[in-house]
Amino acid sequence: MVSRLQVAVLASHNGSNLRALHQASLEPGARFAVVLVVSNNSGSGALAYARDADIPALHLSDRTHPGQLDEAILSALTDHSADLVVTAGYMKKLGPRVRSAYASRIINIHPALLPRHGGKGMYGKAVHESVLVAEHQLLPTVVERIAAQREALGAAELSGSAAIRWQNGGIFFRQASQ
Repeated sequence: MVSRLQVAVLASHNGSNLRALHQASLEPGARFAVVLVVSNNSGSGALAYARDADIPALHLSDRTHPGQLDEAILSALTDHSADLVVTAGYMKKLGPRVRSAYASRIINIHPALLPRHGGKGMYGKAVHESVLVAEHQLLPTVVERIAAQREALGAAELSGSAAIRWQNGGIFFRQASQ
């Protein structure tokens, strides 16, 4: 039996990408499992979903771990044997220890083209409103691999929503029906 990639998802709000990833992980033949959800927001939909789905869920923030958040997140990732970190609507910068320990094993998911529809205040409805104002015909999902220095090393743009899967030692993207 092939081992499954252990994925930790960091999310701040509703957790729609978490839901898509988790549902894809339940499909026959899925090569990954969502093993941890971390949110900086104690009332996030992502934490509620994770708890309902019996996925370990942690609220880790500057309030719960003042001055120690980077270490707390790294400890949680290590404790849950995470192979890959997915930031999916996570509104905080990852600390240097997490970025270093998971260099090239952090993926950021953003619901529109970057940098045009990213940056301060660009989350939730604001991203979609920005796309509508720009009159784009398609709303691509951007998936980027993050290096220790937080630079994008590569990106895949897909129209509509996408599920991330692990196959043959690499990540590939399956576009969901529009």
